[in-house]
Amino acid sequence: MVGHVVKNTRITTVALAVLVALGSTGIGSAATATEPASWPFLRVNTAEFAETLTESTAVTYESATVPVGGEVAVTSWRYGREGTRIILGVSGLVPNRAYGAHLHVEPCGADPTDAGPHYQHVVDPVQPSVDPAYANPENEVWLDFVTNDDGEAITTTTVQWRPEGLGRRSVVIHEHHTATGHGEAGTAGARLACVTVRV
Repeated sequence: MVGHVVKNTRITTVALAVLVALGSTGIGSAATATEPASWPFLRVNTAEFAETLTESTAVTYESATVPVGGEVAVTSWRYGREGTRIILGVSGLVPNRAYGAHLHVEPCGADPTDAGPHYQHVVDPVQPSVDPAYANPENEVWLDFVTNDDGEAITTTTVQWRPEGLGRRSVVIHEHHTATGHGEAGTAGARLACVTVRV
C-alpha cells in the first residue's frame, strides 16, 4: 500500500510499531505558539517482501538477508516549517544484523538498479555520488538500522527539506551501514530489497 493511511493491513506488527514510534518521537512537537499544529500530510506505506514485485508488495533481491514474507512500513510527515520526518519499520528480517537503507529517486523494479540513485536535496553534479559534501544524511535520507533478536527494527531520520513533487520513489535496503568517507560516502553495498513509497 503506497502512500495511504493503514486500513485492514496484514502488516500489523510493523504498522503498529511505527504508530507507537510516531507518538514517542513527538509528531506534533514541531508546532509552536505562533504556528498552529497542522497535518498537511501523513503518508504510510506498507508492504510484504516477495520475490515478484506487484503493486501491493515490496521486492527482495536477496531472500537470504531479506526473507520472503518479511514486512516493511515507511511513514513520513511534515516536521516544522520545511522539514520532513521519516520512520522505517521492518520485521521478519535476519536477527541481529546491520542494514543500510536510503530514499531513492525512482520506484522499485525487477532489477535492483531500477530505483536509481539516492534522492538528494541538492544534487551532486558528479554521479554516482560519493562526495560527502552531497552524500550525507542532511542532503539525503539515510535510514540505517540493526535488527533485534526477532529480526525487527525501527529507525527514524529528520531532514530540513521536503522532497519535490508527489511521485513514487523507493526505500532501498542495503547490505551494510552507510559509509561516510571521501570516495565512498553514501555507499552501503548491494541492494537487498526495495519498497515503493510516497513521501
